[in-house]
Amino acid sequence: MHERNVGRLFDIEALPGRSYPLGATNRGDGVNFSLFSANATSVELLLFDHYDQERPTRTIQLDPHQNKTLYYWHVFVRGVGDGQLYAYRVDGPYRPQDGLRFAGKKVLLDPYARAVAYGDNWSRSEAKGFADNMRTALKSVVVDTSGYDWEGEHPLHRPMNETIIYEMHVRGLTAHPSSGVSHPGTYSAVVEKIPYLRSLGVTALDLLPVQQFDEQEVERVDPTTGKALKNYWGYAPLGYFAPHLGYASGADVRRVVDEFRDMVKALHRAGLEVILDVVFNHTGESDENGPTICFRGLENAAYYMVQPDRRLYCNYSGTGNTLNCNHSIVRRMIRECLRYWVQEFHVDGFRFDLASVLSRNEQGEPIKDSPILWEIESDPVLAGTKLIAEAWDAAGLYQQGSFTGDRWAEWNGRFRDDVRRFVRRDPGSVRNLAWRMTGSFDIFRGKPSYVSHQSINYVTCHDGFTLADLVSYDAKHNEANGQDNEDGSDDNLSWNCGVEGPTSDVQVLRLRRRQMKNLIALLMTARGTPMLLAGDEMARTQRGNNNAYCQDNETSWLDWQLLRENADIHRFVRGMIRLRKRHPALRVDLALAGKHYEQALHEGVSFHGVRQNQPDWSYHSHSLAIHFHRPAADAGVYVIANAYWEPLDFELPSGVRWRQVVDTSLDSPYDLVAEEEAGLVDGGSYCARPESVVVLVEAGS
Repeated sequence: MHERNVGRLFDIEALPGRSYPLGATNRGDGVNFSLFSANATSVELLLFDHYDQERPTRTIQLDPHQNKTLYYWHVFVRGVGDGQLYAYRVDGPYRPQDGLRFAGKKVLLDPYARAVAYGDNWSRSEAKGFADNMRTALKSVVVDTSGYDWEGEHPLHRPMNETIIYEMHVRGLTAHPSSGVSHPGTYSAVVEKIPYLRSLGVTALDLLPVQQFDEQEVERVDPTTGKALKNYWGYAPLGYFAPHLGYASGADVRRVVDEFRDMVKALHRAGLEVILDVVFNHTGESDENGPTICFRGLENAAYYMVQPDRRLYCNYSGTGNTLNCNHSIVRRMIRECLRYWVQEFHVDGFRFDLASVLSRNEQGEPIKDSPILWEIESDPVLAGTKLIAEAWDAAGLYQQGSFTGDRWAEWNGRFRDDVRRFVRRDPGSVRNLAWRMTGSFDIFRGKPSYVSHQSINYVTCHDGFTLADLVSYDAKHNEANGQDNEDGSDDNLSWNCGVEGPTSDVQVLRLRRRQMKNLIALLMTARGTPMLLAGDEMARTQRGNNNAYCQDNETSWLDWQLLRENADIHRFVRGMIRLRKRHPALRVDLALAGKHYEQALHEGVSFHGVRQNQPDWSYHSHSLAIHFHRPAADAGVYVIANAYWEPLDFELPSGVRWRQVVDTSLDSPYDLVAEEEAGLVDGGSYCARPESVVVLVEAGS
């Protein structure tokens, strides 16, 4: 091997090293570096003192005879350690027709980098083409993760049927000036909001991507302001093992690892689980016209699916490329990455974005028994973690209800759609509402041991309208994204209640608030695992933008002043969460007692209309009553949903005394009252007013 010196790293020694483990591993007096590249002809390890150097401090040319074992290039460098900045240059044939895209002058990230260093130097545009981009490239960082004091904290392992998920963006939670935190938009700021999160009542945070991603992936400006747009959501991963540096409160790139762990530890102490949204379906390198940052310049056709014309990428993710998840090298990376986040960061689970991509083989064909999915499901390190699949991809592979294995929970897009249809008064929606409210057995009946909490129920998520916008807009308004309003879904199943967007019409505003409460009430009384979008509890608006992935501004951030302006919505959400927690009838899974779900459903739930035992399943019906029967040591719960435009009198089960706990037609604070203060229902019926949801709870004898 050959070495070239520039700067002050003189007291080092380069030795052959070994091929495992991959990445940069501290070994006491030095670091072992190992990199996969089967077709490379030359590999250089570059060492830096600063991330924006014009030239590396030391260049170590790896010898293919001494520093290569099979497909792995490796070197042990004595005299370097924690905090060392490094990168690679990898050369080899550039033959796109064969799937090979080596670009020898490009500076490349280590796929296993534990942290990524950059500042204003980083330039995505200069990572394109073939020219040297030494100063403007991202740099990997050696991180020694040992020695952190977890103080006894571990993943919480809360049962899924006791889980209430809060989907949130780390930066968006506190970036707004109204957040009142010390370091807005950071991991440490999340810790400052723990008292609020606990008071809300959620039990798990589902964090939008926190693995290192490229904010520059969006290469457009806002046509209304001229300001550059960013990849805000984070679905442009580059470093799967590295916490995103943009959410750190300081400049020390090693500190970001401990800052993330400090956040997890504090959340666990507060009883809050941490679920990561992971993006193993594509990377931020985009299509064949994209930059060479990492994977493309290491072994393009191993890391990515390529078309029969190997110049082009398969695009099952809708973002230009697709990770080759069932290639042995990529499978190993995914599995080791998940283990790393569990073992070193103590995360409680993962939500897999476009998870159906992971069930495609190397040719892109769907396969029944995906190796990577079975490896994840059966991995002993991951045995206690929550696994949640978005069981579809951008190319039409839709696997909801049939996703691999028995363990995976799934985002239930049908719950979102069918509840929205019912609330906006679509005909023919009552029977589907009944399925959604009782665990969606019709969708998941193919699962050998399905339990209802495997259905992740939601009415809104990061992708689409917020709750407030769902009842305020009939159409999307995405002009600020710079794509001529052509991005984002056109099928939102929304209703503006009579006026598009902002209005001063008192009646429209009252109806909108009632509709928001209706949606929340149905979400929180349905069997399954509920997921709430951050900010919906304070009626956050994106002004009709249903695809705010590039809006790192007040469009996406939580405006904490809304807590005062929409205190009634916040109060209602908190109350519905408390109600759900208090009553096992709303979340008990009778199938867990050894009964088949269909049998348990019939024993635990009954459906009614305005007359007892006579649900109206007709096409023009807009109402349904659901009786969640009394389980052991709990009261029964009776939910009346009236989407009709007239009041309806619903007969109640005889021989039972009921307390009226929720009635969304009433103004706050009468819309939701504590059970201890709730009045008894007079007579054997209840009048449900138009467009309302009522929840009654059995009173003690």
